[in-house]
Amino acid sequence: MAKVMVTGGAGFIGSHIVDILLQAGHQVAVLDDLSSGKLENLPSGQKLYRLDIRDQTISDAFQEFEADVVVHAAAQISVRVSMENPYLDAHVNVAGIAHILQQFPRERLPYVVFISTGGALYGEQDEFPASEDHPIRPTSVYGQSKYCSELFLDLWRREFGLEYAALRLGNVYGPRQNPHGEAGVVAIFCERMLHNQEVLINGSGQQTRDFVYVADVANAVKEVVQRRVSGVFNIGTGKECSVNHIFEILCKDMQLD
Repeated sequence: MAKVMVTGGAGFIGSHIVDILLQAGHQVAVLDDLSSGKLENLPSGQKLYRLDIRDQTISDAFQEFEADVVVHAAAQISVRVSMENPYLDAHVNVAGIAHILQQFPRERLPYVVFISTGGALYGEQDEFPASEDHPIRPTSVYGQSKYCSELFLDLWRREFGLEYAALRLGNVYGPRQNPHGEAGVVAIFCERMLHNQEVLINGSGQQTRDFVYVADVANAVKEVVQRRVSGVFNIGTGKECSVNHIFEILCKDMQLD
């Protein structure tokens, strides 16, 4: 069994990854500053290092825990914030991954699973579903910073032999998702419907996404950790679904007109 450090492990996606790795028998520690993650997302007694990934003292956490696998889910995820403050986005997302890699001697690098993004990297897709070879055309600083992080990992692979997997996720939804953010249309719709509030659909609603359930994402991470596969992988259903269709499904399930 592996010793896995999950950065951002108290967040929406990260906490589900923690759950499934623990269930699989792995030893797990969480590194999270709780700026957006929540303690209640973690099991009682879960080992937590409450630190920002840019904090110099993360070296103490990595030395103490001696992880042989790092699942890097910590990130600045707001597209809006990334455009308003590109320095902050790059400092968290790009400098963050560099700071984590710096914690390990180059002769004893961990296996790294990087939680990346599909939609923000590919931009307007030429085809659906997109393959991992689809042209990279970010339309936001967030997408660009995620791609820069992937390039950073690939440099470490070429120069120092790092083994890593970059998982480009579709639009993830499920329990623990923040319904008050800009992303997460399913959570936002559910929250407003449950409180009898008007649901706002941006644009025509015909725009399509690949919506993937968070438990399926966590299971993919578990499989990658256990098989130690290397490369870039899209994680999704491979099926298009419009925002209007999501709205219709939720209305039907909640028995709303």
